[in-house]
Amino acid sequence: MFQLTDRFGTVARTHASVLLCFVLAVCLLAACGSNQEISVEPSKQPSPVPTTSDAPASGEKSPAPSGERTVKDELGHEITVPAAPKRIFAPYLEDSLLKLGIKPVAQWSNGNLAHEYLQEELKDVPKLDFSGGLPSPETVMSYNPDLIILHTATYAANGSYENYAKIAPTYVFHNASGNIEKSLGTLGELLGKSAEADQALQAYHRKVKEAKEKLDKAIGGKKVAIIRFAAKGVSLMGGNYLCGYVIHQQLGIGKSKLVEKENSANVMMEMLPELDADYIFMINAYGQGTERIKEMTESPIWKSIPAVKQGQVYEVSDKHWLGSGLIAYEKIIDDTVRLLVK
Repeated sequence: MFQLTDRFGTVARTHASVLLCFVLAVCLLAACGSNQEISVEPSKQPSPVPTTSDAPASGEKSPAPSGERTVKDELGHEITVPAAPKRIFAPYLEDSLLKLGIKPVAQWSNGNLAHEYLQEELKDVPKLDFSGGLPSPETVMSYNPDLIILHTATYAANGSYENYAKIAPTYVFHNASGNIEKSLGTLGELLGKSAEADQALQAYHRKVKEAKEKLDKAIGGKKVAIIRFAAKGVSLMGGNYLCGYVIHQQLGIGKSKLVEKENSANVMMEMLPELDADYIFMINAYGQGTERIKEMTESPIWKSIPAVKQGQVYEVSDKHWLGSGLIAYEKIIDDTVRLLVK
């Protein structure tokens, strides 16, 4: 009895399968004959179910949002800049970053000495010591930067660029300190802060104009010498960079013939009688020039200089007079007006 029931059941299932295949074949032939396609409306398509494999792995960045741009840096490297980079590693550009309202993930320092005039704003930003050379790629990677910006081409030499570019898009300036206004504009473009850069530059130009008008009335036609006392020697700063650029090019105050065509000139004791300046600004670089200042200023030759005799020698702060950026430049302008406009 059991075997008979099984056999009839098998036959029934076989007939049902043949009948189902026949019906499906007829339906398909009918669809082809009418030349119609079967489709699913986009709104009816099922949403993909997220899986663990779709999520970024620990330490990996999520895909860049739309709006990223491809640009060339000043060395010709082509890089893709994220649409809105947030974690910026840009050693020695802290002044300009703060002007744009950005704090970097780490700040440049020489030993434990960083840009001291910026430390109130950067007090929570870790210092990275550059006195022994560039930090290792592993060190930079630990800050997980979205964008790396190197302020000078020397930072990109000897394979450093290639190593850093593996961590994040890396933009290199020839020398950002050579033209602060231009480099600030470039930073604004890279970081989506062009409006902030324009506002900062406009405010700075107004400050320069107002200061220049006051100085022209007070000391028009006179000259200033900027002497930097450092551990390795004494130098007269020219007008192409840092405070020399602000004093001589921005404010238009005359400079000594000793640096008419030079970025700087070493100063020896016997050269002091040739120092044709009505005012002298002295800078004790990082506190390392104290002995040299004492040696020079106690000499009879120094005391015979007209500017010294007239009491027109001023020691100014190395903290911002050796700074690079509009914040430093504005402080230099304030000092100059305060000291020379009576």
